[in-house]
Amino acid sequence: MKHTSAALASRPTTFAVRALSSAGGVHSSFAEPGSLFAESGPGVLAESLTAPSGAGDKDAPLRADVRTMGSLLGHIIQEHHGEEIFEKIEGLRGLAKSWRETGAGRVPETAEEADKYFQELADACAKLSNDEMLIISRAFSHFLAIANAAEGHHRMRVLKKDTTFEALPERYDSCGGVLKSLMEEGHSADKIFGALSTQQVELVLTAHPTEVNRRTILEKQRRVQGILTQADGLREKNLPSTGFAQRELDRAMEREIASIWQTDEVSRIKPTPQNEAERGTLVVETVLWEALPNFLRKLNSMTESTLGKSLPLDATPIKFSSWMGGDRDGNPNVTPEVTREVLMKQRAQAASLFFRDLKRLYSELSILECSGELRAVVGDAKEPYRALLSKMLDKMNRTQMWAEEQLKSAHHTSQIDVEEVYTDRKEFMDELMVIHRSLCETGNEVEADGFLTDIIRNVSAFGLNMVTLDIRQESTRHEEAIDAITRFLGLGSFSQWDEDTRLAWLEQQLASPRPLLRPGVWHEYPEIFSPTCVDTLETFAVIAEQHEGSLGAYVISQCTSASDIYSVLVLQKDAGVKKPLRVAPLFETLDDLNGAPDTMKKLFSLPGYKGAINGKHEIMIGYSDSAKDAGRLAASWAQYETQEKLAKIGREAGVDLTFFHGKGGTVGRGGNPQTFLAILAHAPDTINGKFRVTEQGEMINQNFGYHDRAQRTMDIYTAAVLAEKLTEHVRPSEEWRGMMKTLSDVSCEAYRRVVRGDERFVPYFRSATPELEFANLNIGSRPAKRNPKGGVESLRAIPWNFSWTQTRLNLPTWLGVGEAFGSILSSKDGDVLREMYQKWPSFRTTVDMVEMVLAKSEPKIASHYDAMLVSDDMAKELGSEIRKLHLQTEDAVLDLSGHTKLSEHNHILQRLLQVRNPYVDVLNCLQAETLKRYRASDDKEDKVLKDCLLTTITGVANGMGNTG
Repeated sequence: MKHTSAALASRPTTFAVRALSSAGGVHSSFAEPGSLFAESGPGVLAESLTAPSGAGDKDAPLRADVRTMGSLLGHIIQEHHGEEIFEKIEGLRGLAKSWRETGAGRVPETAEEADKYFQELADACAKLSNDEMLIISRAFSHFLAIANAAEGHHRMRVLKKDTTFEALPERYDSCGGVLKSLMEEGHSADKIFGALSTQQVELVLTAHPTEVNRRTILEKQRRVQGILTQADGLREKNLPSTGFAQRELDRAMEREIASIWQTDEVSRIKPTPQNEAERGTLVVETVLWEALPNFLRKLNSMTESTLGKSLPLDATPIKFSSWMGGDRDGNPNVTPEVTREVLMKQRAQAASLFFRDLKRLYSELSILECSGELRAVVGDAKEPYRALLSKMLDKMNRTQMWAEEQLKSAHHTSQIDVEEVYTDRKEFMDELMVIHRSLCETGNEVEADGFLTDIIRNVSAFGLNMVTLDIRQESTRHEEAIDAITRFLGLGSFSQWDEDTRLAWLEQQLASPRPLLRPGVWHEYPEIFSPTCVDTLETFAVIAEQHEGSLGAYVISQCTSASDIYSVLVLQKDAGVKKPLRVAPLFETLDDLNGAPDTMKKLFSLPGYKGAINGKHEIMIGYSDSAKDAGRLAASWAQYETQEKLAKIGREAGVDLTFFHGKGGTVGRGGNPQTFLAILAHAPDTINGKFRVTEQGEMINQNFGYHDRAQRTMDIYTAAVLAEKLTEHVRPSEEWRGMMKTLSDVSCEAYRRVVRGDERFVPYFRSATPELEFANLNIGSRPAKRNPKGGVESLRAIPWNFSWTQTRLNLPTWLGVGEAFGSILSSKDGDVLREMYQKWPSFRTTVDMVEMVLAKSEPKIASHYDAMLVSDDMAKELGSEIRKLHLQTEDAVLDLSGHTKLSEHNHILQRLLQVRNPYVDVLNCLQAETLKRYRASDDKEDKVLKDCLLTTITGVANGMGNTG
């Protein structure tokens, strides 16, 4: 049957499609589809969304959901663009599928046939017009996004079946399973409860430009998942498929997919830092505000049933912070004014949310009996709870108005006196606790444990600012500011002093009660205080303005010395910051990591500094830049050893350390899809119940964009940190440590030999990947480079990983690994390395992650980019050499793991790759063709080509699960 307009006008009814499907079976477009967009009208949605799944086939609903939505998308494309374009879509998918079925060039016996299919695919893409490429790119990209939505929903659907009787699933990576396992291992309930009730995971949302999907598209995808959830409800009720509710779901799904197709998915304007902050806090406002107390309610149920204890009301096992609007490292768009605006806007948003919650609580608490404590506050009011809540509502409303007036005022002022608003969470919390105690004292514990408890927990987790904001700036900016101050004071150049002189002067200034500068004096002497220096000093002035709880840590990037850290403490003191932010040095490169122990040991030996930190310190470990600097394997071992050494230095100095882990979404940037195992793989005695980590870019939506998924993510983090603290770790022997030193040295040298030492590398990288085009895409406010004139060394870790992910080579994750493993496996020490893999979970986790990335890589695709885009013969030669290294790395990893196929035991990954690869392969071919045309075009503003490029980037990201 051809999908002609006549056929579309006479679609079969729901009943007819059910009958046909029942007779012939439903062939899913997700698992081995007969076509990308199956031949069936939207009435199949009735059968797909609500039909009971086959007995024992837990993935049947997933396949039905994907097929249904794919069918709808196919019809919509035909209606808008005709049969011819639809057939071209199917033709490209068919060629890619045939290429995969004949081994994708990896099976010698069928390599020639596979190459023929791939060449036909490339030729077919080359024959498309620019407009056709855009339509087809959008079709494949949207289909993969649909698959993502269905998969995410299906994971939660399956998980729900595991929580029929308990609040949380009894899985190894859930609190439901971990609590019971720890009890079975012999830990006492008191010990487990003590660890759980005092631990804290802090998830820091960052605006790194890896979320390529527009907010509008994400919201539509969220509604699609909502429809799937409603459909599950109809399945469970076993309602007839011809019912009204079912038909309404059919129509709702068709409307959403039609709307998605007709929505511009390309960001036309580069986002501002304020836009990024709004997107980041949107997930707090729309999801986490309800999801977090819901998760804590489930966790409390588990502690009561397993440990016999209730979670304390003020326990905060999960908290959220943000860098959005505070991270100014290399981003001139984040000014002091931007930070001030973001902070006040978040305060206004939090007040609005709490006002809404207090109104609901007011409507619920009409109870007349109260405690003497509450009666003393409200007098003889007839409805005591409402009397207090009425005052709280008025004050919260004034708080919102006060913040909004400051946002509108050019001078950040408000007619409302600051004494009339909530600025301190303690005041608000104290009032809520008066109500809670009163309810408990008067026999209304059930009411106390209701919505009031959720509000109290949100106050503990989110405060009055929704998220606390970190400030981040590079160390050279602080040195520049201090240098300007010393020159202004006639003391000479701070920059020219040696380290001991700097530290002695900083110690003296921290102890002195006199400020170094009069506020604002920097504006009067432009010959001394440069514009960047003024920006730095104004940032500290903004910090001094903020109320307690608004700000979190001050992170120093490119930190290399003790004076880099001490300078920030002195600048805070001189700006009049009443309660200085904790200063967190970020050690990023391999040299920085190796030098970190000496830096912190020196710092902790200074009486003035140690007296100022109250026995606590935070240290950030950079995963992205260290991997970019030295390769994944060398960076991983440096991070492991550095944290061990720093923890030991902290214990010896009597300082309680918290490590802040700066990880990205990709493995090349320290990310690990197996979050639970990754946390347990950290060096022993370094987490100790405190885990701070970044959540970046597309990972924010993937992990927290939906209520059930957000609760699952919080569950995994909480369970992992608890298990890590109470689990007996395998500690590496001296022999293993020696082996890791050798592996690190060999892999680092091999990595740097290519990336730094080969003069062909930079020309190859810039021609074979979309790196040069990345800066022109409107997916982030921050420039792609710290130094606009710099080379690869100044390129940020995100576009570095992003570029290699798009071409499916994933070079940063594996380069150097194969040479290191291969050299040991072929030596007398091969058995030691195999023993490490079998017996040391930390090492095995690293190897498994590299293996997973290799499984997702495709050298033939990378070779196609070379053929299309690389003109220099020497650069092409390097590309060929790199792909040989990739194959050698595959062999070495398989030899070490004992597997016959990459990630053969990861059945979910194997299923996803088998299904997704044909679609992503087409997008890669379209992207290479687009890049070729774009680079050859005189019109660099060609809208169709630019849109096609971003669409293919989005599609590859959706297909592979990440960008950078």
